[in-house]
Amino acid sequence: RGQFWTIYEREAGYHVEEFLEKHKSDMDIVLIFSGLFSAVSTTFIVSLQSALSPDETKMTNALVQLLIYTLDNTAFDGQQPTLPQWNGPGPTEIWIQCLMYASLSTSLIAALGAVLGKQW
Repeated sequence: RGQFWTIYEREAGYHVEEFLEKHKSDMDIVLIFSGLFSAVSTTFIVSLQSALSPDETKMTNALVQLLIYTLDNTAFDGQQPTLPQWNGPGPTEIWIQCLMYASLSTSLIAALGAVLGKQW
């Protein structure tokens, strides 16, 4: 084995160690950021989830009124109670939810990539 290869292995070892140390610390930062971002994003998704379903209180009140009307027709002075109409969430709510889920998915994929990179 020549002197060239001995020097080459020593110099390459320094560069490889430096490279690995730099990228391990970068992956740690990615893991921390993606964990925090995923937690905040999940909080917003949970708080906005109620916009995707009808108001349960209005529906319950309407059903109770309909039940009372069925039992006693004179309870509402000739007015027949009706169930509230709900046409689903608006396009804005759907777009916001799609973007929120896309950002959460991207963050989790970044965390998965960082974990796989650290284990490799």
